[in-house]
Amino acid sequence: MIGVSDTMTLWRPTGQAELDLVAASGWREWPPRLADQPIFYPVLNRWYATKIAREWNVPAGGVGHVTQFAVERAHLEQYQVQQVGGRDVLEYWIPAERLAEFNTHIVGAIVAEAEYRGPVDDEEFTTPLPAEWRSYLQGPSWYRRGWLTDETHVWLNSPREMLELQAAWGDSTAAHPGIAIIGGDGARAQLALDLRHDPAPVMLVDIGSSGWDTAVPQAHDVGELIERIEDGTFSFSFAG
Repeated sequence: MIGVSDTMTLWRPTGQAELDLVAASGWREWPPRLADQPIFYPVLNRWYATKIAREWNVPAGGVGHVTQFAVERAHLEQYQVQQVGGRDVLEYWIPAERLAEFNTHIVGAIVAEAEYRGPVDDEEFTTPLPAEWRSYLQGPSWYRRGWLTDETHVWLNSPREMLELQAAWGDSTAAHPGIAIIGGDGARAQLALDLRHDPAPVMLVDIGSSGWDTAVPQAHDVGELIERIEDGTFSFSFAG
């Protein structure tokens, strides 16, 4: 049986088309390279994978994903680690003709760790939102969803998704005057701005909440939330 110490964690930045093929495989293997792709490039840390996803995949296709997976350490010993920039810019070069073999040495599932999106169009901003939030969503890339470093899962909403969710909330939205649901945990917990205040604090509200009196503070303002998500230190506080 292969243990954790017998594997090495790798990351790969990718676009939507390739991720869809990975999903179709049951999250077990990488698809064959195209004719103009002689090398498969997994990288050795999340920082580098994130950099490529945000700076290359997002501009190229509007979305960039960071994936993580484990490979048998013994199999990787035949390949040299390639340093192609600074000390953290590290990757393996797997020839396309050996990718099928490489796939057989992946241990467990390939995990979609984070997703980044490109700038949100002006047309989506039909209701007032803090300037700092708008600036973030209209920057080169923004954190759409994924797992942060402490295993916290965060999901952020575009303005269109925010309005759709608030419409679906119905009476619960009415019970929270000035609410702007900008994200959540992908389940019941929602990250909401209380726009009655300036700056608007970020609060945690439950889908069944009856009003602001049960909301739990998460950040002083949206700028603090953005900073903590970007540096991977945000986690949900469920107690006031």
